[in-house]
Amino acid sequence: MPALRLFALTLAALLCFAANSLLCRAALRPGLVDPATFTSVRLVSGALALALLLLAGRRGRPTGGSVGSAIALALYAVAFSFAYVRIGAGVGALLLFGAVQVTMVGWSALGGARPTAAQALGIAVALLGLAGLALPGASAPDTAGAALMLAAGVAWGAYTLRGRKSGDPLAVNAHNFALSVPLALLFSAALVGSARAAPEGIVLAVASGAVASGGGYSLWYAAVPALGATRAAAVQLSVPVLAGLGATAFLGERLTWRIAAAGAAILGGIALTLSRRSAP
Repeated sequence: MPALRLFALTLAALLCFAANSLLCRAALRPGLVDPATFTSVRLVSGALALALLLLAGRRGRPTGGSVGSAIALALYAVAFSFAYVRIGAGVGALLLFGAVQVTMVGWSALGGARPTAAQALGIAVALLGLAGLALPGASAPDTAGAALMLAAGVAWGAYTLRGRKSGDPLAVNAHNFALSVPLALLFSAALVGSARAAPEGIVLAVASGAVASGGGYSLWYAAVPALGATRAAAVQLSVPVLAGLGATAFLGERLTWRIAAAGAAILGGIALTLSRRSAP
């Protein structure tokens, strides 16, 4: 793949990932849309967008997914939405991607792949950053919101791990999205008493599902084979930075020294696990 095209695909995908945090946070402002409805609209829109991409590419129907992966995807989406009712987009992205990377490295270690000294140090630094961000204090994020976002990160890490050996990534993700829709709709039905859906909130949810999720994942899967696994993992570390800058510019969120210090520790720790010294 030409370098310029690879750069454009990668940048577009990372911007979509960051946009998910911004769109969710913007949609969940008071009076627009409730978290359960946002989740359902997001997953339905993502499933439709991915199915249409398969149809346009004449690649058949969504296939190859699993109920386990769909449950992990639904849990991620639900926890993600409910977390953003309580915490900012920048903090949420830091917690999410920190939890994702720690989950994936930790699972590999449990599977017998012992972490090197550099990996162990990196995980420890990242965990200290997460702990520092979540500790009580005047500038600490809401405890329940932080816990929900960490849970979302664990669920997304599990979803990613389950899909490592899938066949056609686009078809598998389209199938998993489709399988997750009934779960999200059941959850919305259970909370129908608190449902609200202003037009602006629905538009933001559709944009999150169809563009930032469906489109973003498609762009990402086009770039990953050329990037390679290590570089693909490393470039994702830019997402919390992009989300934080976007939240400051578009949502009026304030960047505190505590968030900046914790973010540096989290991203630095994760980067250490991806360095050449971490290779066994």
